[in-house]
Amino acid sequence: MAPVTLIGSPVSPYVRKVLAACAIKGVQVAVDPITPFMGDDGFSRISPLRRIPVWIEGDFVLNDSSVIVQYLEETRTGPSLWPVDPKDRARARWLEEYGDTRLFDVLGWKLFFQIALKPRFFGGETDQAVVAHARDVELPEILDYLESVSPDDGFLFGDQPCVADFAVTAACMNLDAIRVSVDPACWPRFAGLIARVQETPLGAVNRLAGVLMKTPIDQHRAALAEHGLIPAATTLLGAQVRRGPMTAS
Repeated sequence: MAPVTLIGSPVSPYVRKVLAACAIKGVQVAVDPITPFMGDDGFSRISPLRRIPVWIEGDFVLNDSSVIVQYLEETRTGPSLWPVDPKDRARARWLEEYGDTRLFDVLGWKLFFQIALKPRFFGGETDQAVVAHARDVELPEILDYLESVSPDDGFLFGDQPCVADFAVTAACMNLDAIRVSVDPACWPRFAGLIARVQETPLGAVNRLAGVLMKTPIDQHRAALAEHGLIPAATTLLGAQVRRGPMTAS
């Protein structure tokens, strides 16, 4: 198969989900660490919605993390990214969707964006009302649900992690940057799941994301190499912040 380039910074939990899946499957990729809200006109051509990650394999291009991991499952050998039982596999896909949409809406947009990104990249003020409602009302409801589906030990569907484990925990790793946490006294099973997932391939890219959040953007490519990832030979990273709708998926 052709060499693979993955467009998107590991700061994005969606990119980390794909990188963890690649590690499980033994697939080597070169990474162009475009951060959210950046990317030149070439990025717009390969990602019409201006979303990360983007998978480039020769002249074959895929958008959306869920589509990418399903492609990996169907084209690469190695441990499965999904449970074997059809009912468990269906539930896992639901939890992946829940993590990608509802969880990230609150953790990503209403908390991380408002607190960490909006003031830094857009010169705007944090909407404290949005943050307070997300932190005090929406997030606890989400964590209550995830607590109800989390096991006492192991992973969501047995002894091996799957994409659903990555989807419901990756965004939680951004919480340290905004001083919000999953309290193990309130949500012990889900907090335990997060800790166990940190010992999987997702943990390594989570730790890299923590480094990148504290590193100037122009040094991100060098940081990838220092943490065992391959920087792409060329980049689609534009010089200016794009104030359009680039997101992650």
